[in-house]
This record gives sequence, structure tokens and C-alpha cells, in this order.
Amino acid sequence: MATARSFDTADYKLFPSPRNAHRIVFEHQVFVPQPYALIDLPSYDLKGRYSLFAACRLSDGKMGQLVTLEEEGDVAQFNARFVPD
Repeated sequence: MATARSFDTADYKLFPSPRNAHRIVFEHQVFVPQPYALIDLPSYDLKGRYSLFAACRLSDGKMGQLVTLEEEGDVAQFNARFVPD
């Protein structure tokens, strides 16, 4: 069993997905307030690199997921295609 170490940013406590190809917090971020939604990022046909984290938003303690994206245009692509379960 792999152990994922959490870390804090200014806005979130993050837990990396073991499926991440890139374990980087990219500049462009989308917080998804559904902590159990299945997000298959490779199926979104994004142009740049991306990563996914389980997240706790520090401002209010809300649990969810944080999608971080290298390309700004990928934010619109993700938002247009993401439909919560």
C-alpha cells in the first residue's frame, strides 16, 4: 500500500493522487467540491500537463478535489466537460 504524504499550500491541504503523471501544483487551478467524483483527466483531451489532488480548502474546511493545469485554456476545457456524478 502506497502512502501519500499531504502538504499545504496557501489555500489548500493537498493529498496527491497516486495516478498523477506529474506531481506538481500547476498555476491554473479548479476546486471541485465533490470529494468522491470520478475525474479521469486523460479523457478531457487537455493540451498541457495536469495533476489531481484530494483537497481540503483551508478557508472553510470544505473537502473536494483540486485539478491543477499547466495551460490556462485547459481550465475552460475542463469546466465545459466536467459533470459531477
